[in-house]
Amino acid sequence: MGKNQHVTPHPGGGWQVKGAGNSRATVRTPTQKAAIDVARQISQHQGSELVIHRPNGQIRDKDSHGKDPFPPKG
Repeated sequence: MGKNQHVTPHPGGGWQVKGAGNSRATVRTPTQKAAIDVARQISQHQGSELVIHRPNGQIRDKDSHGKDPFPPKG
């Protein structure tokens, strides 16, 4: 399983895709939608989770592409 992919605002403007724990962005895009599209492809390929953040840093949405248990626990 790969690293979770986070879509966050880039400090220099635009949006970035970063793997969990990475100090540098994998990809930088002008729009959040473009960053989400790239991050979704990466997370599907790696079987990891996609975490989308709001401009203020709060988590907006999550999308799991890993091996989820079925039926879910809880």
